[in-house]
Amino acid sequence: MSKCGQYFVALLIGVMATNAMTAATAQAQSSRPNFIVFIADDMAWNDCGAYGHPRIRTPSIDRLAREGMRFDNAYLTCSSCSPSRSSIITGRYPHNTGAHQLHMPLPGEQTTFVESLTKAGYYTASAGKWHLGEATIPKFSTVHQKMNMWVSTLQNRPRDRPFFMWFAFSDPHRPYEENTIPRPHSPEDVIVPPFLPDNDLTRKDLALYYDEIGRLDSVVGRVIDELEEQGVTNETMIVFLSDNGRPFPRSKTTMYNSGVKTPWIVRWPGRVSPGTTCQSMVSSIDLAPTILQLAGLKPGDSFQGVSFEPLLDDPQSSVRDFVFAEHNWHDFDDHGRSARNAEFSYMKNYYTDVSGSPPADAVRSITYQEMIRLHAAGELPLEQATCFQVPRPQEELYDLTNDPYELNNLASEPSYASSLAEMRMVLDDWERETGDSVPPSRRPDEFHRQTGERLAKRK
Repeated sequence: MSKCGQYFVALLIGVMATNAMTAATAQAQSSRPNFIVFIADDMAWNDCGAYGHPRIRTPSIDRLAREGMRFDNAYLTCSSCSPSRSSIITGRYPHNTGAHQLHMPLPGEQTTFVESLTKAGYYTASAGKWHLGEATIPKFSTVHQKMNMWVSTLQNRPRDRPFFMWFAFSDPHRPYEENTIPRPHSPEDVIVPPFLPDNDLTRKDLALYYDEIGRLDSVVGRVIDELEEQGVTNETMIVFLSDNGRPFPRSKTTMYNSGVKTPWIVRWPGRVSPGTTCQSMVSSIDLAPTILQLAGLKPGDSFQGVSFEPLLDDPQSSVRDFVFAEHNWHDFDDHGRSARNAEFSYMKNYYTDVSGSPPADAVRSITYQEMIRLHAAGELPLEQATCFQVPRPQEELYDLTNDPYELNNLASEPSYASSLAEMRMVLDDWERETGDSVPPSRRPDEFHRQTGERLAKRK
């Protein structure tokens, strides 16, 4: 063969090899799943139709559950907006993130699962509420700190790469306005939990909160429609959760179920069986290692959660026996820790000299202002007056099977002494293993606990 012929043969082989590599790369890219994580802002775990609420209109969230898996024992690591989100994205407990108090920015040296996806070729985007600090922005391919950009962010993605979307809402965070949705909920639609007074003001307040959940739900629906329009529904795993409980007394900023239990729905057609439920415990720090593992990446040592991937195939299996939560400064001075298993929740209040006031926006609510009036008049039942209790008990133990609202503290009951000792030991071990400790000094309150008004800064 002539040199010219040899040259063209070599060139042809090179082109074929390049094409083969390109095809292999494209196949590897397309075989990796896409991810969308929806994060509601201040939504309780059971305030949607998917978790049995008969009146809140949430057709899109309900659809996710109908076409995917509903987790009935999913918990957050805290019930405070920015610390919870920092914990989710790093897969670490709040006191290990450097952003354990409200509005603390996540330090740049903290590793998130998003940067691992970005480095692995994923297009990573955030849209909506941010609350993670400036140093986290470069870890994403794109960040839109505006509302109503969820669908456009999905539309404008590059089509030659797998994607991850962090879609964070500001609903149903306070303040509330009337007529935020075309067909508002009425006070008659409201189901009042037993730790709140059932009166006209509470019902009006909760109905407005329901409306914002309805507005959030409509966005979820539009994103689902866009996935279908793009033909990538089957390649996309959707996770829906909240950052903390409803912004009402004895909910947000507490370690009760009403504060740290979260809706947790996973839809992934072809991988997750539709209409399934999982009773196994999961923690919000488990999301990071799970997504990395599903993307074919190995989670690093910084992640403190465990992958819940086995539950997607077998919801009867288990990946953890306990979940842990904490409460730090959020408008008000506090420090608390908790441990849960399938039977009991145990809480330790380190600052017993302060009340369990709700966050400042909830203090200003018509619900809490009426509770203050009722408490002063001696008309608030004991189970609704825990926000005003001083001193608080140092320890709380609740039987979750018989007392799901955690109203009957069993910590001093002799018949539960062995359960108390076990849960106390579990929490002590967790605190030691994660390097947790009580702060050497206490941060002053920023708002008045009775009015919600901002206090003058101390010099």
